Amino acid sequence: MAGAEDSTQDLLQAHLQLLHQSLGYISSTALAVALDHGIPDAIQHHGGSATLSQILAKIDVSPTKRRGLHRLMRMLTVTGAFSVDQRPAVAVAAAPHDGGRRGDPVYQLTAASRLLLSDDDDGIRHPASLTPLLTMLLGPLLASPLAAVVSALVREDRQPDLSAFGIAHGQTVWDDVADHEAAFNVSLHDAIAADTRFLMPIVLKECGEVFRGIDSLVDVGGGPYGSAAASIAAAFPRLKCSVLDLPHVVAQAPPDSSVQFVAGNMFECIPRANAVFLKWILHDWGDDECIKLLKRCKQAIPPRDAGGKVIIIDMVLGSGPADDVKHKETQVLFDLLMMALNGVERDEQEWKKIFLEAGFKDYKIIPVLGVRSIVELYP
Repeated sequence: MAGAEDSTQDLLQAHLQLLHQSLGYISSTALAVALDHGIPDAIQHHGGSATLSQILAKIDVSPTKRRGLHRLMRMLTVTGAFSVDQRPAVAVAAAPHDGGRRGDPVYQLTAASRLLLSDDDDGIRHPASLTPLLTMLLGPLLASPLAAVVSALVREDRQPDLSAFGIAHGQTVWDDVADHEAAFNVSLHDAIAADTRFLMPIVLKECGEVFRGIDSLVDVGGGPYGSAAASIAAAFPRLKCSVLDLPHVVAQAPPDSSVQFVAGNMFECIPRANAVFLKWILHDWGDDECIKLLKRCKQAIPPRDAGGKVIIIDMVLGSGPADDVKHKETQVLFDLLMMALNGVERDEQEWKKIFLEAGFKDYKIIPVLGVRSIVELYP
């Protein structure tokens, strides 16, 4: 029963909030459909602005689906994935070949949808495309287990020993990745590489100073492409960069890479270097595993006065603009996603506890990477 103090506007706002939250999955579904059909590329093909007819022709969908596409695009413009303008009547008359109609909307790429372009004019993947990352996040391999684990965490007395991914697929996500034939292996590495291509130029521009003054760096879990280490090496030619990853991952490394690849297990031993780099690694693991890994990192680096440190890129829940609701919401949504993998996003106090238990003395958080931060951790 509504409280006596709740006004009509309070009740209507509460109703809106619950509907918005309950229907949030539809927004994700719409974005997945747009990616699956290549709608951002179709709009880019026409110079970044296209009518429904032009989009339909490019994505090879029957004109009978025009109304459905219109409804999809209407939603995606409201959420900000695309923008829309009504076509001036003269423009419609001047371009009858495109099937334009009077008042036909023209859809345009936004900063968000430009990050979803998969190909440029030469058929080469767009350097900042996040399509592989979003394809993985929106795909059934993660979406279905996420629903299962959130339910289990509410209903069960204790957290399941096996992740929701494992319950759904018969093995943990890391077991699946270890199988070099697994489709998820390719999807995961492509997603991480896409995120790296997007993020590392920002890292180097906004906080490149964290790499100054060190002469060697090992990127732990850097994947078969070594994209992050390669970008750091290109920006700092005197900095010797290497990548540590599992043997089956290193076996896929390109022979002409600018960085050295080392096969090994990060929980057992990390090659010695001035700095250890952990990009989006620690959130995959529970506290005990993070402490164990960070202890290995500490063994690999010299003391702080000799330039030793660990450079971490991960989320720090609560960091960033205090009044940005979307920012905070995205961080906690990621935390729920990580439940499916038995991972966790942490706030500063949770990070601090792990750092201290791993034997580190001090840290510095630099919140300049959107929902993520860069953390300098000192022995």
